Formats: sequence, structure tokens, C-alpha cells
Amino acid sequence: MTSAVEIPVWLLLLLIAASGYAVLNSVFLPGVRWFVRRRLNRAIERINSSLRIQIRPFQRTRRQVLIDRLSYDTQVIAEIEKLATDSDAPRRALQKKVRTYAREIVPSFNAYMYYRLGYWLARQISRFIYRVKVGAADIDKLRQIDPQSTVVFVMNHRSNMDYLLVTYLAANQATLSYAVGEWARVLPLNLVVKGLGGYFVRRESNNPLYRKVLERYIHMSTHEGVCQAVYLEGGLSRDGNFGRPKLGFLDYMLRSFDAETDRDIVFIPIGINYDHVLEDLNMLAWTDPHSKRKGIAFHIRNVARFLRFNLFVGGDARFRRNGYASVNFGIPVSAKAFSSAKDIQFKRLSKEQRFEQVAALADTLMDGIRHVIPILPVPLISTVFVRNPQTGLRSIDVIVEVDRLIDELIHGGAPMREEEKPRNSTLLQSLQLLQRRGVLVEDDDRYFAGPESLALLNYYANSIAHWLLVESGDGDEDPGVAMRVSSAG
Repeated sequence: MTSAVEIPVWLLLLLIAASGYAVLNSVFLPGVRWFVRRRLNRAIERINSSLRIQIRPFQRTRRQVLIDRLSYDTQVIAEIEKLATDSDAPRRALQKKVRTYAREIVPSFNAYMYYRLGYWLARQISRFIYRVKVGAADIDKLRQIDPQSTVVFVMNHRSNMDYLLVTYLAANQATLSYAVGEWARVLPLNLVVKGLGGYFVRRESNNPLYRKVLERYIHMSTHEGVCQAVYLEGGLSRDGNFGRPKLGFLDYMLRSFDAETDRDIVFIPIGINYDHVLEDLNMLAWTDPHSKRKGIAFHIRNVARFLRFNLFVGGDARFRRNGYASVNFGIPVSAKAFSSAKDIQFKRLSKEQRFEQVAALADTLMDGIRHVIPILPVPLISTVFVRNPQTGLRSIDVIVEVDRLIDELIHGGAPMREEEKPRNSTLLQSLQLLQRRGVLVEDDDRYFAGPESLALLNYYANSIAHWLLVESGDGDEDPGVAMRVSSAG
């Protein structure tokens, strides 16, 4: 019993490695997971205590559980059976595709990452580039929203900065889940997006199986109360105008909605506007059929130029280059109230009837967004020069014309009060911003817009043009007349 046993050194090392792996896997890693999970749960409890709309249990569920739940959803299985019958495709192959789609869509939300990384980045970048302003059409109505309802922020899409800006401004109220395009599916950005609760969408895909998986995920997250952010237009505005609303996401949310038993879905219109949209020239290039697409080298040079002009200057100099970014929160629209007013139940409507009602709701939400679009100095000045393309205007003339334009906008029902008119110094800084960018040319205190600048001036003027169209309409009172929110000053 006490005799020595000889074994080869390689076998001894193998046994030591196997023992170490067993201890690591059965003792150390479970302990680390328990410690991390305990810290994370405590962090979520602290965060939830300060949030008005708390992090839902659905967001805290293990990602693999959600993937399995989505992969074996009864409607997804029914779609697999239908496709297998219609196209003779192997069920196993279709099920494998479903799991691929589910892994692609389901996020891996991490509250610690959201607030320690996501919120911090959103706050720092937003305030580094812009003077940020925020307002609300009716704060009391926003406060009356049931915290247990599903809140959906519906926004216009001016810039990729929209993601950061709204995340930063809404962080003390809720955590947002965004639908993100395929452009972000690159390492390490895709890991960050998923960790922040975002999910990827193949916007151009017409694959019925993929659309069904996406539909069921949106239904699940909406039904479970996850706060979401949706761009109704589906993409960035390329000419500054509002686009037609895309109905897909709204339809997915409302297709199975039961106003009698489900939690309410509350849509909050959000209007976003900028004095300087960082992608404005790229957006305009898409509207010109003769314009060549810019390559990666062009974008790298643009980023380098932006950093050179902004990293090593003071805050005032940066703000003079980029001006204001403003976000206004509109009046909430309740899905239950909409259903009651229309005397409908979305889940009982035929496809044609449902799309008709979803389109009506989308138009209501787009009107709500238009009514709270911030009125900023650069769009105002751009409108003045669009109206006077061949005229050289002195700075005092620009100030007078902007004052008249604001009176015209207020008369049309725009969300601005007399006392909120921008100061003369603010308008002069905005003139210098446009001059510095080469949009306006100054000669002895006279400012001119060159022919090559008219497209860019129109781009900014279009963001507030809907208020000017109101006055030239049929004279009916616009529902936005009574709305008042804070704007540029």
C-alpha cells in the first residue's frame, strides 16, 4: 500500500491539468458567476430605484433562454411547417435558420454596461459636440404615464447622433432598446450594441421566415413592457424633409394587441433637430444621381478633420462650430385610448383593416413629431437665404428677417413662444458657423449664398418647412397650435 508508483511526466502533467480544469469548472467559475450575478442584481436594484420605467424581467432573462423561447414560438413553428410544406424544404434546415435569426436578433442586455459605458459615452459625446437643449410639450401628461405600460419613443431620424442624444436624455427615466441596421454588425461594435439592449434588423429582407422571427421578438419584448425607440421613417432623412412612415414595426407591436387585457402601449413622439448634422453632405450626395459615392478614405479624412478641429479647442469654440442639438418630447398617444376612440380591437381585424388603422396611428404619431420639431437658429437662417437666394443680406437684415420668420412660424402654430426667440448674439454665432463651413460668403458684413450652397440651405430649411406650409393650407386649425415647448434661445 505504501509502494511508489511510477508514471510518465507527461501523464502527471495531464492529470494535474485535468484536476485543475475540474476545480476551475466546478468550484471557481460557479463562485465567480455567483459573485458577478449578485453584484449585477444589486446594481440593477439601485438603478431601478431611480428609474421611472424600470428594467423589465424580460431584459434580465438569460439570452439563451430568450433564443430558445423565440426559436420554439408556436407561430414560428407554424411558419416552418408552412414553408416546409410549400417548398419541400427540410424542417431541420429551416429550424437551423430560425436559430441563426434568433441569435442575430436577441440582445444580451447588460444594465451595468448600459449605464457605465453606454450612458457615459452618450453623455460625453453629445455634450462634447453640441449645446444640448431639451423640452416637453406637456410635462404633466408625461408624468401621468403608467410605469407598467410599454413605452415606445417614436422619432424623426436626422443623424446617427440621434441614438446617443436620446439615450443620454432618457437615461434617468428608462433604458431604451433600439433596432439597429446591419451596418453595426462589425466587431466590437456589435457586442456593444447587443450589450446596450439593441437588436439588429435586416431592413431589406423579405424572407418570410426571418420576418416572422423578427415579428415575434418585437411582440415578446413589447408584451413584456420593454421600453423601445423607433424611427418611423425607417432611415435617415436625405433631404431634410419628413419621409413617409414605415408601418412594419408598428404592425408587429399591435398585431396581437388586446386593449382589454394587455398592458398599454404608450407612444411618445420626439422631435430632434440640429444646427449642424454631421452627415449632411453625405445625405445630400444620396439625392444627387450624378454624385459619386464617397469611399472609406474620404470618411476617414472627415473624421480626422473633425477630431483635429474639435479635440484641442475649448468648449465655446466647439459650440460655435456645431451649434445646438435639441430634443423635444411630445404628447403621449395611448394604444388603448386609440383603440377605444376608433372602437376597434387590433387582434380581431383582418390584415387590410389592421394596416388601415396602423397607418392612421402612424400619421397621428408623425403629426405629433412634426409639432415638436425644435426651431433652431441655423434652420431659421437657412430659410431666410432660401427665400432670398440672390440677395446679399447684412447681419442686421438677417436678424430682422429671422424675427419676422419666427412670428410667421408662431402664427402657424409652431412650438415656440415670443420670449424664446434666439438672442442676436446667438444668430450672429450661427451666421459665423455657416460662413466657417463655406455655406455663406461674407463681404463687408454682407452675406451671400452661393449656388452650390442652396441644396444644403434647403436641407436645413426643410426641417421647419412644415410650419410654413400650414399657413398656406386651407385655413383649418392645426392641432399643434396649442403645443408649447422650449426651443433655442
